[in-house]
Order: sequence, then structure tokens, then C-alpha cells
Amino acid sequence: MLQNEKKQSFIALGRFLNQFSEAENTRNESVLGNDLFFDDFIKLIQLSQSHNGWYTPEQVYFAIQSWANALTEENIDKWLSAYGADFAVNKKERTVALILAGNIPLVGFHDFLSVLITGNKTLIKTSSNDQHLLPFLAKYLIFADESLKDKITFVEGKLENFDTVIATGSNNTARYFEYYFKDKPSIIRKNRNSAAILNGKETHEELEALGEDIFRYFGLGCRNVSKLFVPKGYTFDAFFQAIFKYQDVIHYEKYANNYDYNKAVFLMSNFKLLDNGFLTLKEDSSYASPISSVFYEFYDNIDELKARLETEAEQIQCIVSNNLTENSIAFGQTQNPQLWDYADNVDTISFLLTTK
Repeated sequence: MLQNEKKQSFIALGRFLNQFSEAENTRNESVLGNDLFFDDFIKLIQLSQSHNGWYTPEQVYFAIQSWANALTEENIDKWLSAYGADFAVNKKERTVALILAGNIPLVGFHDFLSVLITGNKTLIKTSSNDQHLLPFLAKYLIFADESLKDKITFVEGKLENFDTVIATGSNNTARYFEYYFKDKPSIIRKNRNSAAILNGKETHEELEALGEDIFRYFGLGCRNVSKLFVPKGYTFDAFFQAIFKYQDVIHYEKYANNYDYNKAVFLMSNFKLLDNGFLTLKEDSSYASPISSVFYEFYDNIDELKARLETEAEQIQCIVSNNLTENSIAFGQTQNPQLWDYADNVDTISFLLTTK
């Protein structure tokens, strides 16, 4: 059963997170727990890059603001209203094991939220790449609602004594998860990538926004666009002009090292590349391009392309376009999912409510 106190604790967390942005950390004296958490959270943000080189303050602040925007009473009520009476039924409390990824900051927070807000306990195994942000937010939630203390456990070793599992990993680790958890109800997530469909009619502003979908989190997220579908005869001049604003990404050492390495590998293999000095474009049928590169393909017929994308849906997290396909996402919005936008299109709340 959904308890209003749990919802209120996440709303309180949203208000807490809303104080922090790259431009300025603005302390709101009406926010719960600031005396205990405000200064320490700023320190943690500043230290995040030392814990994971990809977690620059800019990227961490972006993730924090995304969750601040999501965790409002209006959004939570809209999200949960789709499940109607399901929340009104007393269900047996279950312990859900979460095996989290660490490719982008707080990538596992939605699963964490879903487990707790459906009245379950969680055992959490964080990624070695993201071991600090979620535990900090968990401490804040326990402060906001002490009843959560017995419902949140972080595990370093072997996961034991759980009923259900939600695990995120690569295609290789997914095979291990599927075998290891074969006797448990589970959601096992594999590699996915996102794509954009262009028709040559995009405005400069739309293509500039597409750059956000490509470069946010340095392209490490499954919602980052790593593949472009363009019409036959398409030239990339307008695209390169629009994404020029993201040129500073090459000044970040880890990204620059990947750019140099992957470009060298492509050139040694005699692949034809388009290159603007901080991003390479390579014609390739795959969806998963390496960091600092985007693959592209030409298409003849949009209907044929849509049919193909439907058959390859299990490889795709989301599609960006100017309404060229059903349920496509607007340019620049891939890293701003709503609470009801589920990873891999698997409804986590329904899974948690209906699993026996």
C-alpha cells in the first residue's frame, strides 16, 4: 500500500535537490534538513569527479536538477494515478534486489524510487562507478521518513534473502543475471542505444538541441543519441554548424583521449569519416558507437525505416525526431525523461505491484 509519508519524503527530497545547480547553490531555509545535509551535499558534488572521472560537476548538477524537476507532488501524483486501485490493496512487502549501473550519475534512482514508493524493501548493490550519490540521498530520505530506515540496505558483497531483482548491465552480464536469477521474478536490462531520424527540414535550433542529446554525459547514457538516420543525399553541413557550440567537450581530457583513440582506430582501418575536430561521423549499421563518435545510415523510405526500427526495438532506448515516428522524443529532451518514461519500456511499477 502506498503511504502518503513515503510520497512526501520524495517531494521533500525534490525540494532539497532544487537548491543545487551549476550556476548557483541557493539555500532555502524552509527546506527540511538543510542544517544536516546542505553543505555536505555541495562537498560531495565537488568530490564526484574524483570518484568517477566522467562525473564532472556540470554533469552531476544536471542529473540533480533533472530529479529535482521530476520529484514534485504534481508529477508523482500524475505518475501513480495510472495505477488506480492497485495502490489501495494491501500487498505483501517484498525485498527487491537492485543491481545498478554507473554510466551516468544517479542512473538507478528511478528503480530505487519505484521499489520504495510501492511499499517494498530494497537491497542495493551500487556500481563501483557510482557509490556515493545514491547513499547520500538515501540518508536524506531516512531523515525525512524514519520508517524508511528498515527498508533501504546497501550491500557490498553477495546479495542474499531477496524476493525479486532488477538488474542493469551489459549484454554479457545480462546472460549471467538471467542464469543466476532464473528462479526469481526479475527485470534484466541489457545494452540499448538511442537514435535520431532526420529528414533535412530540421531548423538550426533543432539540430543544436540534438547536440544536447549527443553530448550530455559525454554520450555515456543509453538515452544519448549514438546513431543518425538521414535521407539519401543528406549533407551534414547544417548539423556540424549547429553542434559547434559543444566544441568545448574536446577540452575534457577523458573525452579527448577517447576521440584521439577511436579516430585513430577508424583511420587505421581505412574507414571513411566525417570529422569536425571533436566528433567523428561514421557510416555504420550498428547502434552502439564509441565515445566521441556517432554512426549514421542513409534511408530511402521513411515507412520502410519505421518498419525496420520496430523489428530492432530491443536495441533501441528512444528515438528522436520531428514527429517522424510515433512516440518519438523532441530534440534536446532525451536526458529529461518523465517519471512515467520507463527504461526499455518495461513498466517497473506494474511489475512490482503484480509480482507475487
